[in-house]
Amino acid sequence: MSAPEHPPLWKTLLAFGFIYFVWGSTYFAIRVGVHEVPPLMFAAMRFFLAGGALYGWTMMRREKAPSRRQWVSACLLAFLIFVGDYGLLFWAEIRVPSGIAAVMMATIPVFIALGEIVFLGTQKLTWRLAVALVVGIGGVAVLTLRSLNLSGVPVEPLGAFALIVAAMNWGIATILTRKLELPASKVVSSAAQMLAGGIMLFAFSAMFGEFGRFDVRSVSSGAWWALAYLVVVGSIIGFTAYVWLLHHESPTKVGTYAYVNPVVAVVVGYFLGGEELGMRTVVGTALVIVSVVMIATARKRVVTQVAK
Repeated sequence: MSAPEHPPLWKTLLAFGFIYFVWGSTYFAIRVGVHEVPPLMFAAMRFFLAGGALYGWTMMRREKAPSRRQWVSACLLAFLIFVGDYGLLFWAEIRVPSGIAAVMMATIPVFIALGEIVFLGTQKLTWRLAVALVVGIGGVAVLTLRSLNLSGVPVEPLGAFALIVAAMNWGIATILTRKLELPASKVVSSAAQMLAGGIMLFAFSAMFGEFGRFDVRSVSSGAWWALAYLVVVGSIIGFTAYVWLLHHESPTKVGTYAYVNPVVAVVVGYFLGGEELGMRTVVGTALVIVSVVMIATARKRVVTQVAK
């Protein structure tokens, strides 16, 4: 049997461009939306629409629908990822610049590694890994501690706490993914989780009274364009590019988006949103990225099944 034909270089570069630059820019799009639409409602709109479109597409292709047990697993992960991670991220971006939010979320591999060491026992605490964890925690400290004499305003404490909890929730979800029964198709699994997450976010949005505070007539076209960008380009096209790359490139190479996204988000926030780019942001971002690179190259790459 002959080896499969390698795709044209332009397709590969285009797909990497989506997961590098589009996913990195989604943090700014979130910031645009949550300043006009209540954060949980805005997150619910994004993932309900994207998840519903992807799930409908998989059913049109006659892919196997999740079983009852797989739906239970998908709903558990949806709660951790879309309520406990994205819900907190959207809420935090009212208080924290989009670039800093992306850097804080880049600490997810730190919490995954800690979970593997403490709870799963699948990872040993080597010197390299210990240094990487300390560097990552140091990056968060640089961004948040007011006692450090660095230029730039520290991250608002409540927003920083929400982002750390969000990163922890994603780490827990990643570890649970290996234990739970999920659909074999990554697209079906991700679509089911996004759809369930969107429904849950609508429920929490109603619970916290966001529907009563929302006036659709006061929302500008910019916020609606931000939502369309997140749904179509960020979730549907971006995730399609991600899955396509996994079939043609190594997971380690595809996973490099985790180091590029924070840099893109900081640059986009600076040029489009006028966000501050002081020494505090530069040093904190550098430390977090170094930590992520060290962790990713020191351990077997784990490929998540959830779209950005």
